[in-house]
Amino acid sequence: MRLIQNMSTIAEYPTSECPSGRVIKIAVIGGSGVGKTALVVRFLTRRFIGDYERNAGNLYSRDIQIDNEQVAIQVQDTPGIHVTANGPGCTDHVTRSIQWADAIVLVYSVTDQRSFDLIGPLHQLVARAHADRASVPPVILLANKADLLHVRRVDAQQGPLLASALGCSFYEVSASEDYSQVHGAFHRLCRDLAKQPPASGALPSASSTATSAGSEKRRSPLIPRPKSPNMQDLKRRFKQALSAKVRTVTSV
Repeated sequence: MRLIQNMSTIAEYPTSECPSGRVIKIAVIGGSGVGKTALVVRFLTRRFIGDYERNAGNLYSRDIQIDNEQVAIQVQDTPGIHVTANGPGCTDHVTRSIQWADAIVLVYSVTDQRSFDLIGPLHQLVARAHADRASVPPVILLANKADLLHVRRVDAQQGPLLASALGCSFYEVSASEDYSQVHGAFHRLCRDLAKQPPASGALPSASSTATSAGSEKRRSPLIPRPKSPNMQDLKRRFKQALSAKVRTVTSV
């Protein structure tokens, strides 16, 4: 597993390190203390770590095999969301993560009714964040901490009913007790995404564009695609720099 950086500057995983050039981006969203970080680390490393520092919104990446193809998985962990009078108290970072992602994992804890009540508004937030697209990205619902039966506050039937109403898949899991449950939920989501063609649209926080011959080039959000006149100007200035014997490094 690789920790790329803080979510404040979401970047694309270098495709040169992934032979297929395919990157799948997942954002994990939910209330505070529901175990989002534990689920992400459990999926990517098989390890369970019970205590974490306050979530700063880290971006993790790892190459995995899906149907004999190597795929780079980026998982954006996000800070916990609190309910306010106006709905979910989401930061711009969380909104950008939702817009950036190919799929969303909504998480609540079976020990926290408020985290469950937050799922509906969060699903609406996802729909609004992708209102300019033809369809909302795939969403799955995870009920975490299923092993804590003695402090359970959300009935076992509430999760499946809500998932059915929202039109998404549902999994009740325990990050601490059962790796196979967590892995199965994330892996099935990744497999479904791998079967889809890469997104052709660009987003402000993380752009991706399709190229010829079925390959995909991904650019940093800080470097927009130049138009032809700009490219010609760059070539002209590059030739001038060479003639002046000045070494430059150009990254496009």
